[in-house]
Amino acid sequence: MKKMKKATVAALTVAVTAGTVFASATTAKAWTINGAGATFPYPVYVEWAKEFKRATGNKVNYQGIGSGGGIKQVTDRVVDFGGSDKMLKPKDLDKRRLYQFPAVIGSIMVVYNLPGVGDKELKLSNKAVSDIFMGKIRYWDDKEIKADNPYVKLPHLPITVVHRSEGSGTTWNFTYWLAHISPEWKEKVGYGKVVRWPTGIGAKGNAGVTNYVKRIPGAIGYVEYAYKKQNNLSAAVLKTADGHWVEPSDESFKAAAAHGKWTKRTHFYIDGNLLLAPGRNSWPLTVATMILLPREKKERNKLVTEFFDWAFKHGDRAAERLGYVPLPSEVKSMIRSYWSEVVFK
Repeated sequence: MKKMKKATVAALTVAVTAGTVFASATTAKAWTINGAGATFPYPVYVEWAKEFKRATGNKVNYQGIGSGGGIKQVTDRVVDFGGSDKMLKPKDLDKRRLYQFPAVIGSIMVVYNLPGVGDKELKLSNKAVSDIFMGKIRYWDDKEIKADNPYVKLPHLPITVVHRSEGSGTTWNFTYWLAHISPEWKEKVGYGKVVRWPTGIGAKGNAGVTNYVKRIPGAIGYVEYAYKKQNNLSAAVLKTADGHWVEPSDESFKAAAAHGKWTKRTHFYIDGNLLLAPGRNSWPLTVATMILLPREKKERNKLVTEFFDWAFKHGDRAAERLGYVPLPSEVKSMIRSYWSEVVFK
């Protein structure tokens, strides 16, 4: 399996507005906090950053190194907060001495580079996606793909699978979905931040997968919607949990997000995240991305929660513009209650 050359880690510096109810008296002076983790939410953090820069000199440095790296760095207390698309169970949070809450909701796309086939023009059944990533379907004009696309001119072009090379929350969610739609995938590959891929080439981060798919005719991969949108990639139409064809859209993302069963008691952990949400219009690969905080760092946590409190109040428009789904207002209220009742009790 080929590996992508080591990519430069993306770094993000953002300015954060001071003065929320979670700020301490010491925050009158300029401060800096550091975070690292998921690349999934990186585009929306960049947009929020542009708005913060006009308001204050306070900074948040965020490195997009993947969810696995973010979990490790916050567990090792290298950073003030971690970002992860893989939700941690309460027992894992207890073991690592971490708190957890959601920041924003996004969606994973199955993207492709297929000459002559445009965005949302290709339907891929659950079996077709699984067999492609298993390496069983090797050409785009395979009968399994043609069966659902009788009016699409499919070329006899080799399929190049592109997957993540590092520990990734996007990979966890994508392979979790595959394991629940394909018994064969569940038995032979399973799911996790890292899996033994049956075929394909590895790339670093959502950006790395995007670049490979964009560059290689016949390539297919999985990325967060903002990367698809910013790079004009084509995305496949998939099957809902109820077996209906559904296009990736703001409406289908929101339909899935509405089914989130959030609770402070579990630190907002939901088994399976928001994947395979019920409903004929729910996008099956909808995901909430999480923030992880060290339990003993109360003063630093005040600064981190100040940053996200600002984002919850002022960042929805930027999130929607990129194709993310802002958290519902009742969930934001629940998170603020979680901060006061749990994080700062």
